[in-house]
Amino acid sequence: MISRTTIDNVFETARVEEVIGDFVQLKKSGSNFKGLSPFTDERSPSFMVSPVKQIWKDFSSGKGGNVVAFLMEHEHFTYPEAIKYLAKKYGIEIEETEQTNEQKEQANERESLYLVSEFAKDYFHSTLLRTEPGKAIGLSYFKERGFTDETIKKFELGYSPDQWDAFTSHAIQKGYKLEFLEKTGLSIVKQEKQFDRFKGRVMFPILSMSGRTLGFGGRILTNDKKAAKYLNSPESDIYHKSKVLYGIYLAKQSIAKEDNCYLVEGYTDVIQFHQTGIHNVVSSSGTALTPEQIRLVNRLTKNITVLFDGDAAGLRASLRGVDLILEQGMNVKICTFPEGEDPDSFAKSNSLEELTLYLEEKAQDFISFKASLLASEAKNDPIKKAETIRDMVVSISKIPDVIKREVYIKECSRIMDISEEVLFNTLAQILQKDKKDASKKIDKQQPFEVIPAEKQKVQKVDTLYELERKIIELLLLYGDVEEEFEDLILETNEKGDIGFKPEVVKAKVFEKVYLDLQDDEIEFTNDGFKNLYYEIINKFNIEQDFQIDIFVNELPAEKASTITDILMDEERHSLHKWEEKEIFVKLKEVTIVQAVSQTILNLRRYLVTQKIDELSKEINSQEEDQRQNSLQDIQDYITLKTVLSEKLNRVL
Repeated sequence: MISRTTIDNVFETARVEEVIGDFVQLKKSGSNFKGLSPFTDERSPSFMVSPVKQIWKDFSSGKGGNVVAFLMEHEHFTYPEAIKYLAKKYGIEIEETEQTNEQKEQANERESLYLVSEFAKDYFHSTLLRTEPGKAIGLSYFKERGFTDETIKKFELGYSPDQWDAFTSHAIQKGYKLEFLEKTGLSIVKQEKQFDRFKGRVMFPILSMSGRTLGFGGRILTNDKKAAKYLNSPESDIYHKSKVLYGIYLAKQSIAKEDNCYLVEGYTDVIQFHQTGIHNVVSSSGTALTPEQIRLVNRLTKNITVLFDGDAAGLRASLRGVDLILEQGMNVKICTFPEGEDPDSFAKSNSLEELTLYLEEKAQDFISFKASLLASEAKNDPIKKAETIRDMVVSISKIPDVIKREVYIKECSRIMDISEEVLFNTLAQILQKDKKDASKKIDKQQPFEVIPAEKQKVQKVDTLYELERKIIELLLLYGDVEEEFEDLILETNEKGDIGFKPEVVKAKVFEKVYLDLQDDEIEFTNDGFKNLYYEIINKFNIEQDFQIDIFVNELPAEKASTITDILMDEERHSLHKWEEKEIFVKLKEVTIVQAVSQTILNLRRYLVTQKIDELSKEINSQEEDQRQNSLQDIQDYITLKTVLSEKLNRVL
């Protein structure tokens, strides 16, 4: 168990905007930050981070919370793992008691797979550096590739001994279950025998964006033609190769900072670039690029530069990945290296300045690159030239942004010397065909059926729920703010009419709310709000300095989520850039007194209205005497409601 002191220290030190900034590209928006949701596929930002309150809210998925809640949602950490991750990030020493065997047994399967993978990474790295075969075979190979000791340590490269079950036996001896060794793909089990999947290979750990070990890539060092040169971990509960990019953990901050991501093919391409000094680089690990991989980059930047080997063979097939990038609304550049060179060899033989200059000068916009590549293939053949132009328009059709499409059509017209009108007509045909194909696909999946349209139900507003929610919001935002309130003292004049006598009192918001609700004997009807209300009031009574972020961190996840929803709801308008549309939203801080008074008066009026309705329903079943009393009560409540309404108009 992690000590309370460590947990408090982590919450005091960790900054939600810094932690989330490692995973999501955030841009300043007033006093907050905003970005694209890491939980849904979106093109307009609906993700908001509040440094002041140290909370975040994703309006597209409805998720929200503090810094730990983000790591638990995004990285599927347990609570202790999230605390450990933050402690490591901020250099905080963790105080904890040793886990018992029983506690280890209770770890769920997913966590067991992570633990096994982490153990394997350390084992392979240690074997590389501390055993004779590791040094003689594995380390020698990496040194031949030009990797320094620092680079080998940074990427935690390793070596799996050339023995049938060296790793598997060692892991079982250390208490790791064969079941999880098999599920991660580290061990292969056949009947009563088990052996190592990566026997005799140098190892490349594949990490998640948060640095968790998901799987491995292993390269064979012998000339065995029957064995694959590179072997990846099989799919598992924690490793999905279509959703992972090699190097993303070490590259994420640089990608966001440089606002560009270099995409290469192999592990050593990434490593050599890092060693040279360019860190914003990732690899698809030799697999075909997928939309999920592109979306990983999209969280950090809108710009991708794809780096191709100098070998032109298979280049056209590789260009299919460019269309996928365009479909995600991203900007694409392409850079090729001289013939016979790849990113690894070119970075190895050039300095940082030379490599940087080459990338800047040789990177072309995708349309220019595609035009030069396909035009050189077409030469003077009119038919091939027509195919080339159509191929370029197909790529342009993948771009979701209409303005960008038009700009690229004009550029294509200029480069290929063909009229814009023809290109726009071709684009329209392609888009229409894509639309029809999509419709056919839907039709095949689901038979067409005419269903009479149902009348849309109008969702009723739960007034009491909204008013109670508003009270919680006011307490959280302004509870310890002192203001002058106009109190209403109930009195009856000489004629017997009910009225209110105004009296100005100075009080803190939480005191005003508490006393008013007490005087009217008002109880919250929503149990969640009721519990929160008393917790907040108690906090204000006990502590001189009420801090929202500390309060949220102390609450259970469900309550913390409710508070996050309430607090971040007021930030929703800033996502829509109202100011740019000359619509200026009035800030609540300017009218705290009005907001508090209006909410309490509305609550009183609502409850009075409810009481009138209750008495009206009961009156028909009452005796004459009771009926007269009830009628008088109804009249008094109607008078009270009128007075409250008049007061509300003055507050508004």
